[in-house]
Amino acid sequence: MAVLHTYEVGYCMHPACVALKGGGFKLCRFPARAYVIEVGRDLWVWDTGYASHFHSHTARGVYRLYPAVTPVHFKNDEALILQLAEHGIGREDIRGIVVSHFHGDHIAGLRDFPGVEVYASQPGWDYYKLLKGLRAVRKGFVPGLIPEDFESRLGFVEEWEYGALPAELAPFEEGWALPHSKGEVFVVSLPGHARGHLGVFIRTAAGWILLAADAAWAPENYTELRQPAWISRLIMDDAKHMFQTLQKLHELHKRGKVKIQLAHEGGIPSTSVTESAL
Repeated sequence: MAVLHTYEVGYCMHPACVALKGGGFKLCRFPARAYVIEVGRDLWVWDTGYASHFHSHTARGVYRLYPAVTPVHFKNDEALILQLAEHGIGREDIRGIVVSHFHGDHIAGLRDFPGVEVYASQPGWDYYKLLKGLRAVRKGFVPGLIPEDFESRLGFVEEWEYGALPAELAPFEEGWALPHSKGEVFVVSLPGHARGHLGVFIRTAAGWILLAADAAWAPENYTELRQPAWISRLIMDDAKHMFQTLQKLHELHKRGKVKIQLAHEGGIPSTSVTESAL
């Protein structure tokens, strides 16, 4: 069975209602999570969380709008590369990094892993690599976070073996098998939040887990089908597709065979729901 290791790598602050309609205006902490998937002899990183590079590449020009709208809190010793080192993992031990999508809080640490292969959605990269300036900021993308040699070590999940998923993962039916994972790890498309947005099913000793990245920001998004506030659509790739993804997560949750984990959940207390909220 695969083993999943979870790391918190900085956090941002938002009113609860941005992530959950009816969530109130209280500022809440949304942790940025990164993961290591241990399968067979391989270690795979899933997203990187924040890094010092985020602050340096959003300090000037129009990119200052990003932290102004989404205040980011990050200490240098929280860097994923340093947290991994504390557990005896060096960049040379990593088989590859899989990027769920290209928003800054998921890719800010890429520069800390020189020489490591990176995998992402090809439609996602084809879209974001063309964005600059205000168009990039509006879509949560900071071009300076991308290493100069990125494309020379970039591969696409669409090149992996694609096929039917185990029945217990329904309503998800098809996905890409992580190389050499022997049926224990499958990457799937979770469209809506960002172009090329991905999730990953992992079979662990405790059962199946779905890392759903930003397909939802709070469990209530899919357990109760309560959407984020309308303002969140400003950075969303496709609101219709996002709700369709939430409906699939809702069905997956009801079936009770898979534990769903979100990249930023845990910041909204249940007591934050108020009648005066958005």
